Amino acid sequence: MTEKKVVEFKDVVKEYGEGDGKQIAVNHVDFSINEGEFVVILGQSGAGKSTVLNMLGGMDSPTSGEIIVDDAEVSKMNDKQLSDYRAKKIGFIFQFYNLIPSLTAYENVALTKSIVKDALDPIEMLERVGLKDHAKKFPSQMSGGEQQRVSIARALAKNPKIILGDEPTGALDSETGVIVLKLLIEMSHKYSNTVIVVTHNADIAKCADKVIRMKNGRIREIKINEAPLSVEEVEW
Repeated sequence: MTEKKVVEFKDVVKEYGEGDGKQIAVNHVDFSINEGEFVVILGQSGAGKSTVLNMLGGMDSPTSGEIIVDDAEVSKMNDKQLSDYRAKKIGFIFQFYNLIPSLTAYENVALTKSIVKDALDPIEMLERVGLKDHAKKFPSQMSGGEQQRVSIARALAKNPKIILGDEPTGALDSETGVIVLKLLIEMSHKYSNTVIVVTHNADIAKCADKVIRMKNGRIREIKINEAPLSVEEVEW
């Protein structure tokens, strides 16, 4: 695995509100992530992990500190630069899929062609997640796991540098969650996407190359898994 640094958080703080109502969601956070790593940011609700993900995805800005992605300082970008950054660099996978109900699986994935010029072929991406035969189905005709795999295909179609997953297996049963997790790990190790997942599920962390544990807005531990477990080895 290459040791090229793709993500750096340098003394990042995120505050909401003012005066007595001020809340510190992220409190002086430092970490780095390498290209092709599968990283889990682990913590309970309110730990600050989703705020970190939103700042990394360019959907929120830090109060102070630096966020550097691929040698560009995201924390200093204006709205247009952030829009370009999200379109070209980031693929999002959400807990509840965010598919458009009136579009087929193929059409949901093909939407990326209107966002990035060099979007990958929708059928190839559906084939990669095992859903080539579902291309003409609408979301209502698919299971939750199949819908999540379509959302992964959509994220992949942008050919992004970084895939961000916000509890991507949270709405799935354990068997389907395993399928989705295997896909995410394959994306990092086989295709060199950097995959960052936030979750409260400690089992998922056993499969990660790096685990960043957060509590009360701070990093409690950064652990490198020298020998991550395969998905099959984890007790679900």
